[in-house]
Amino acid sequence: MPEFNDPRLARPEGAGTAFQVSAGATAIREIPAPDGRAVTFALHGEVVDVFREEGEFGLVQCRRDRYTGWALMEALSAPVMAPTHKVSALRTYAFSEPDIKSAPHFMLSLGARVVATGRKEGALIECVRAGWVPQGHLAPLDQFEPDPAGVALRFLEAPYLWGGRESLGLDCTGLTQQAFEACGVLLPRDSDMQLAWAGTEVSGFVQVCPESVSLCRGDLVFWRDHVGILTAPDTLLHANAYHMKVAQEPLAEAIERIEKSTGPVLSVRRIDLAADRAKIPDWLSA
Repeated sequence: MPEFNDPRLARPEGAGTAFQVSAGATAIREIPAPDGRAVTFALHGEVVDVFREEGEFGLVQCRRDRYTGWALMEALSAPVMAPTHKVSALRTYAFSEPDIKSAPHFMLSLGARVVATGRKEGALIECVRAGWVPQGHLAPLDQFEPDPAGVALRFLEAPYLWGGRESLGLDCTGLTQQAFEACGVLLPRDSDMQLAWAGTEVSGFVQVCPESVSLCRGDLVFWRDHVGILTAPDTLLHANAYHMKVAQEPLAEAIERIEKSTGPVLSVRRIDLAADRAKIPDWLSA
């Protein structure tokens, strides 16, 4: 199991100051530079703690999954405001005026949090620090999807992007994170962490012939540094660098291909939505 002093999760030294993402999304990078590799993204409305600044970047820790890195300070705002709604559409625009013909400020992706003022104009509702958002693309924070595989399928054909967490680009764990969070279950950021902390193992799959083990829609299949979600017992959906997109394929074909480069399946894990939805996961609370 990953340690909590893992540099990906360890809280930076010093006192942090809470900020909120006010851009549509912002990259969290390995180094404080515009061309630094993105390790994850923080979506609009998510909260990060800023520990120090270097130039235009701040060293942050994301509260949703404890991930650390460097974010552009111009993408963050204070004080933190309590969200009232979340984006339920795969993506939507935040318009500058209460008019769908007005210039959008930016795009919001599934799972982004907004602070609605209650002021409405037609089908649009005003959201602080965002703009005017289609009300039909928002949902209450406590409204959850029932099927993570169904959520993941909405990202089908989205391009692969290392560190991405939105439909404009996402990676394998970005896909599983977003799919399960829409259903009310938080997962850690990386595949080794998800393998260690997500659900319970489907016993027997790795040790015996896969055909003899009953797999289910929504099960997570793990390889070294990779994860996908089953949309059927024999069908895998995953964001991957082979297809460079979110792709769906026969599980047997994926296992055969991935084994040649990465190795065999390490585990299949099953998440109980009803059990995990209401609890704070230990990887987040420790």
